[in-house]
Amino acid sequence: MLQGPYVLDRESRAVVLASLRTHCAHRGWNLLAAHVRSNHVHAIVEAEIRPERIMNEFKSYASRELNRLRSGGPNRRRWARHGSTRWLWKDQDVRQAIQYVVEEQGERMDLFVAKEL
Repeated sequence: MLQGPYVLDRESRAVVLASLRTHCAHRGWNLLAAHVRSNHVHAIVEAEIRPERIMNEFKSYASRELNRLRSGGPNRRRWARHGSTRWLWKDQDVRQAIQYVVEEQGERMDLFVAKEL
């Protein structure tokens, strides 16, 4: 590892969450839940594209906003090369994933849950 772990402070977490919400609105994706933690992000998104693309776009847009905040500098690596992505085909699977993201991550940090759930 060339750089130490990147830790999202309160301001950075808020910026990342706002970037996810803005990007979903721009793309027409339905953000069902998101939980920005100090060292990772969970998001449940309803969209008609591959989850890997969503994850990569989230990383790009969040990094752009963090660069504007001058959080770590433009050459700072913030994200792992990949991440965990899953297709959720059944309503029950979506509900369970949202519960995991919202309730099973420990102390709540920067959290979004869609109202229409």
